[in-house]
Amino acid sequence: MHALQKLLLFCVLAGFRGNALGSEIINGKKAKEKSMLYMASVQSKAGHICGGFLISEDFVVTAAHCDKWKPTSVVLGTHHLNKLNETMRYSVKKCKHPSYKEVGSGNDIMLLKLSVKAPLGKKGLIKPIKLPSHKMKLKDNKKCQVVGWGMTSTKGEVENDLREVEVPVINLEKCQKLWKNKLPSNVICAGGYGTKKGFCQGDSGGPLVCDKQAVGVVSFNNNDVCDYPDVPNVYTDVSKYLPWIKEILKKKNC
Repeated sequence: MHALQKLLLFCVLAGFRGNALGSEIINGKKAKEKSMLYMASVQSKAGHICGGFLISEDFVVTAAHCDKWKPTSVVLGTHHLNKLNETMRYSVKKCKHPSYKEVGSGNDIMLLKLSVKAPLGKKGLIKPIKLPSHKMKLKDNKKCQVVGWGMTSTKGEVENDLREVEVPVINLEKCQKLWKNKLPSNVICAGGYGTKKGFCQGDSGGPLVCDKQAVGVVSFNNNDVCDYPDVPNVYTDVSKYLPWIKEILKKKNC
């Protein structure tokens, strides 16, 4: 395995501590109640492992590397992981991108097909988020949001309440230089470098939201100390995978 890929995989694995795995939002705030009705908790038999986001009544998007922890279901319709009931849980079929090999090589995106259709709009608790309509290039320093559950500081306590933080988009050429030209293709950089805000190890599969669209999927960073990251956070660029996503949505199968 390439040395960078080993490092990235180590960084992802390093964040999975304690009973609750998954996203860790740094220097953020609690999300407003019913403000992010698309958020999904991707779960294994052991509990929460990754974030995700609903894009239709049948499908949730998450990161392909979350497959390593054997997801079996997703939970929809709550901002609070300590307030769940089984009516919120949906078993899933995994549709991992066919070109994905490991987190450092890119294509870190996976769709999860729900066993039954989500009741959109029911009690105002579940609503999909829009995807970009075409390939796009985000403006430098554009303010977007990353969303998730979990720790709020390095080696901190797990949060049960959904949290969000605003992060600036970082020029991809600059990001490549900061990463020593070792980034995979089809990524977006936002947060981490030059700010105390972003995601941390274990924050996987959640959305990067710009102008009310899910433009990125949390993929990896490069520092086990999450308070002061030294390189930008990296997301899979959703707009680069639209044909693949649309084909699956059309067939309703992978």
